[in-house]
Amino acid sequence: MARDTTDDTPLTEASELTAYMEEGCKPSSRFRIGTEHEKFVFYRDGNRPVPYEGGIEALLIGMRERIGWEPINDGAHIIGLAEPTGNGAISIEPGGQFELSGGPLATLFDTDAETRFHLDHLREVAEPLGIGFLGIGGSPKWTLDETPRMPKSRYAIMTPYMPKVGHHGLDMMYRSATIQVNLDYSSEADMARKMRVSMKLQAIATALFASSPFTDGKPNGYHSWRGEIWRDTDNARAGQLPFVFKPDFGFADYANWALDVPMYFVIRDGRYHNCTHITFRQFMNGALKGEIAAWQPTHGDWVNHLSTLFPDVRLKRFLEMRGADGGPLSHITALPAFWVGLLYDDAALAAADALTSGWTFEDVTTLRDSVPTQGLAARIAGHSAFDMARETVTIARKGLQARGIKNAAGDDESIFLAPLDGIIERKATLAEDLLALYQGEWAGSVEPVFKAYAY
Repeated sequence: MARDTTDDTPLTEASELTAYMEEGCKPSSRFRIGTEHEKFVFYRDGNRPVPYEGGIEALLIGMRERIGWEPINDGAHIIGLAEPTGNGAISIEPGGQFELSGGPLATLFDTDAETRFHLDHLREVAEPLGIGFLGIGGSPKWTLDETPRMPKSRYAIMTPYMPKVGHHGLDMMYRSATIQVNLDYSSEADMARKMRVSMKLQAIATALFASSPFTDGKPNGYHSWRGEIWRDTDNARAGQLPFVFKPDFGFADYANWALDVPMYFVIRDGRYHNCTHITFRQFMNGALKGEIAAWQPTHGDWVNHLSTLFPDVRLKRFLEMRGADGGPLSHITALPAFWVGLLYDDAALAAADALTSGWTFEDVTTLRDSVPTQGLAARIAGHSAFDMARETVTIARKGLQARGIKNAAGDDESIFLAPLDGIIERKATLAEDLLALYQGEWAGSVEPVFKAYAY
C-alpha cells in the first residue's frame, strides 16, 4: 500500500463501518480491474540486495522525474509515488520489494499496457544504477539479516510485532512478493458470492502461480514458500474466514470480524502511534483515551485498519485476490485474467460457484495447508488441484470470451491465460521449472535465476 489515509471525519456509529464497504457497490458497467505486482530489487553485480539509501530511494526519485508522479513521503523519506489523478501508485514493501498498484482499468489489454509502461520506464531509471528486478514469489538467496529495511513508519511498528503472533511474519514482510488483483461487486449479494467463490479457489491460484521454491540459496521443500508463510504469519488477521462460507454472509460479518482484530497504528499529525495492544472495537469504546490527544476514531482509522487485514481475499470497497506468488511479466496479466474470467461474467461465476458448491471450510483449509508442499498434486473433495485448475481455467476462458473485448488484431482477453495453459499442458508450474533448472543446467546454484527471471 502506497499511502495511508488521514481522513479525520469522526466515526460515531458502528453502521458507518459497514457503510464504507457498501459504498463500493456499483453497476457492472463500471466494474474495473486493479492489478498490483511486486518485484525483488537487486544489484546486477553479485545479485546483491539494494538498500534504501542510494538505491531504492534513487529509483523512486528517478521515476518521479521520469513519469511526473507526486512523491509520497514518510517524514524525511520518499517512500512512494502517486499518479496525480489517483489512478495508481508506486510503493515499497518492507524489504525493498518495488510495487506498482495499478489504476482502475476497464480491460486486461489496459492492464498489459500499464504493466509494460511501468516496467519500461523503471528499467530506464534502473539501468544506470546497475539495478535489476526479479519476478518470482520468494527471495531466493538473501537471508533475513541480509535483506534491507525500508524507512516506513508502519513497518517499524509491524516488525517487532510479527514475531509475537506467528513464526513467518518477517519472511512475509521482507522476503515474499505477490501479484494481486482488485475487483468490484454490484451488491452485497454479489460481493458475498464472489468472496465465497474466490476464497474457495484461492489455493488453486496459489498452486497455479507457485514460484517460490528457493530460500537462503537452496531449495526450501515448497512449491510456494510464500503460501507456507501465510499459514503462520498472524492468524488473527490472515487466512480463511469461516463466516464467508455461510449462506447469509454479508458486509456486517466482515466488519464484526475486523472490529476484533488487533490494530497496528493510528496516525495523528503525521505521526504513527503503535496500537497493537488494542482491537478496533476497544478503540471504538475509548481505549486510547488518555494515551493520545485525538483518541476518537475516524473514518481514516477504519480504512487504514482494513488495509492491515490479511485474509486470503480482502474486502474493502472492492475484493482483493491475495493468493498468488509473484512472477514474470506474463504472470502479471495472467493473474487478473484468471479472476476476471471467473468473476466478471455471470455464467462463469455461476459455473465456478457450482464447481465449488460442495467444498466445506474444512475442505478448503486442508487444500490450503497442502498446496505449499504438494502444489497441483494437492487434493480437495476427491479431486486433484490440477483437475480443479484445469476446470477453472476453462471457465475463466469462457468468461473472458463472453466479455467480448478484443484488441486491434481481433484477439479477446483470453490470450492472457496462455501462461496457465502452458502450466496445465506441461503439468508443471514455474516452481517446478525452477527446481528442474536448479537440479540440471544451473548445477545446484540459484544465481542464474536473477538473469533468467529478471524483467
